[in-house]
Amino acid sequence: MKQIRIGMLGCGIVGSAVLRMLARNRSDIERRVGAQVEVVRVAVRNPSKERDVPEGIEALYTTDAHAVVRDPLVQIVVEVMGGIEPARSLLVEAMEGGKHVVTANKELLASLGRELFDAAERAGVDLYFEAAVGGGIPLIHPLKESLAGERIRKVMGIVNGTTNFILTRMSEEGISFSAALAEAERLGYTELDPSADIEGFDPAAKAAILASIAFNTRVVAGDVYREGIAAITQQDIAFAARLGYAVKLLAIAESQDGEVAVRVHPAMIPRTHPLASVRDNLNAVFVQGENVGELMFLGRGAGGPPTGTSVVGDVLDIARNILSGGRGVGCTCYTEKTVRPMETMFAQYYILLKVADLPGVLASVAGVFGHNNVSIGSVWQEGVGEEAQLVLITHRAMERDLRATLHDLRELEAVTKVASVMRVEGGEA
Repeated sequence: MKQIRIGMLGCGIVGSAVLRMLARNRSDIERRVGAQVEVVRVAVRNPSKERDVPEGIEALYTTDAHAVVRDPLVQIVVEVMGGIEPARSLLVEAMEGGKHVVTANKELLASLGRELFDAAERAGVDLYFEAAVGGGIPLIHPLKESLAGERIRKVMGIVNGTTNFILTRMSEEGISFSAALAEAERLGYTELDPSADIEGFDPAAKAAILASIAFNTRVVAGDVYREGIAAITQQDIAFAARLGYAVKLLAIAESQDGEVAVRVHPAMIPRTHPLASVRDNLNAVFVQGENVGELMFLGRGAGGPPTGTSVVGDVLDIARNILSGGRGVGCTCYTEKTVRPMETMFAQYYILLKVADLPGVLASVAGVFGHNNVSIGSVWQEGVGEEAQLVLITHRAMERDLRATLHDLRELEAVTKVASVMRVEGGEA
């Protein structure tokens, strides 16, 4: 039987899962592909480190990653090491040497994807990356191929399991952000440094990749407006529940007047929306198209086995291409669309103000909103005494006008603090 030979860069949680899957499903893979898929080299930093891998894999370890990408027997290079360098250099070298590539590296793709796709095109090889967004959820293939004839209007989703777990615990158990984060760390849902999740860098990279594919234009991580969840309080969660909303960290990409708007931020979404019921560390992506209407992809967006499943799927797709002499779909970013600045986008807003409990306060606050062309949809007061709270939900307004409103509110003598601001999604059209 023909053989397809694999070289791996990295053997951590995901890499180990890939090796176990290839070994455990060997006979099924042979039948599905029509060839044996064999791992022949594995680059690791520390060969003596204990890993959950099939017996005999240790004999394939090397500390020289370049030896993997230069090995003439290797036909597909699987990169699961992460980071920008040396991953970028190794993958470019591999493709220039005629090797196909599978990567799970969202950071690299969201920053330097154009360079990688250009290298793949020059060399006539495949570059697959299903595992880069959504772990085990099939997203890239459906967007690039299954929906190739569709005009996608909007992609909105929960693409970070750590932050979704934290917000779920805050909502369901009434605990603080710090307590929920501590629980996520204890359960192993966070990296040693959780800032990439908490501050929104991880979902911003994924949003850039999804936007690039959905709207056929190159979007990089730096184009994505980003807010994290560290400022979300238990009080915000409680007010959202009273209003019929859930709080989620959303990645949103949409087409607006020929431009692309891409952002990541916490938002209140109606409890009736499918994304509102996505709990714990699950991921979900909601896609709106002209003809298909609304689609939702739900599943485990992180972890070794789910992510490894996507990596193995890409390997087998490329293996079939090698056997047939064909190629998969390459870069689909054939347009150059402008990324819309955040200040020109429209949204509804939730605003929590600390105010002096005096006559005329509400009128003065409303005057600031009116002066800046922001219309108030609903308002109520919480508390009595020297300081009270005003909870407001606006009608749709431009971000620029909302920022001006917040600036003027902070200058208002009756307002002691602008305590919280959050966007509201899925409400007014």
